Amino acid sequence: HFPYADYRKKVAIAVSAGDGPDVVQLYYGWLNDYREGGLIQPLSSSAFPHAKIEEEFFPMVGTMKVDGNYWALPTAVRSLALFWNKDLFAEAGLSGPPETLDEMVEFAKKLTKKDANGSYLTVGFAVDTDGQDHHWWREVLIRLYGGQPYSDDGKSVIYTSEAGAKALKFITDFEATHKVGSNGFMNRGQDAFAAGQAGMVLDGSFRISKFAKTEGLNFAIAELPGHDGNRFNFSSYWVNGISSKADGEKKAAAEKFLQHITSDEAMQLWLDTVGELPAKPAVALVDDNKAHPLYGPFIRGLSYANATAFVSEKPQRQSLIDAYDMVVLQGADPASALKKVAKAEQEVFDEFFED
Repeated sequence: HFPYADYRKKVAIAVSAGDGPDVVQLYYGWLNDYREGGLIQPLSSSAFPHAKIEEEFFPMVGTMKVDGNYWALPTAVRSLALFWNKDLFAEAGLSGPPETLDEMVEFAKKLTKKDANGSYLTVGFAVDTDGQDHHWWREVLIRLYGGQPYSDDGKSVIYTSEAGAKALKFITDFEATHKVGSNGFMNRGQDAFAAGQAGMVLDGSFRISKFAKTEGLNFAIAELPGHDGNRFNFSSYWVNGISSKADGEKKAAAEKFLQHITSDEAMQLWLDTVGELPAKPAVALVDDNKAHPLYGPFIRGLSYANATAFVSEKPQRQSLIDAYDMVVLQGADPASALKKVAKAEQEVFDEFFED
């Protein structure tokens, strides 16, 4: 066991030294880094037929196919939903979650509490740019305002559009204009919500377990608010691949294990135990799962979700963090902030595709 912050480095060192695991787990946005680092090998098409993968898994898993090969497969996928504190909503005279972006702002104002000095006691919405909010901005808000973050071929940054600026303004306005939240309040959005000091937070189904175990936290979950009759969501996943060092009997055993943990039975068990969503529609979209009060909003969200085809997740995540800070801390207008971060992100794209 080692800390999450050291995970990628430790795995790379272990695999390169020849004593790493035969099955390697990675975030889907790290795929190109793992491929280029020689840490994983392509999956055998005899053990994992391409037609079977494309027939059984959600389409988002197609991002695991590069240069004609699949490199890894998930047990579960993720989407986002809105966690809301039922007790705080009741105190504010609100009977249910917001359905639209406008309602989300309106409700956040009613939920916010401050002390005599103007310091937050309760934030209406827990902004967390280093959590899930960068996904929300990129794949949900920009699309709700009529744009898209990247070109169709995935090679160009195009969020410098009017839609991108509107999306950035919407998320920064929570702190800069509406004064209903502060990025980093109580460290992380999940921490503020768990402490009962945030009316709403965006997060994934993997957070259900933590909140359900928090004594005194009375919460519910809703699909993400829409806009002008449209809804979008973000989907992501962790995958398991086979180490580049695995061969012979070890490779055969690794393939059997990977077949097992991507089976229908393993996916339903993972949902029931951990709360992450099955990576196959045939398992995820059964009526009992779609109607579940906790998992249901996430599962329903998969039907209108987009998975970002990351070139390199870390610097792409940093784009929103930096743009947000430029607007909120430095007073930049959203369009100018996006031009600056888009230039840096485009350099990441150009370097990758030139190689």
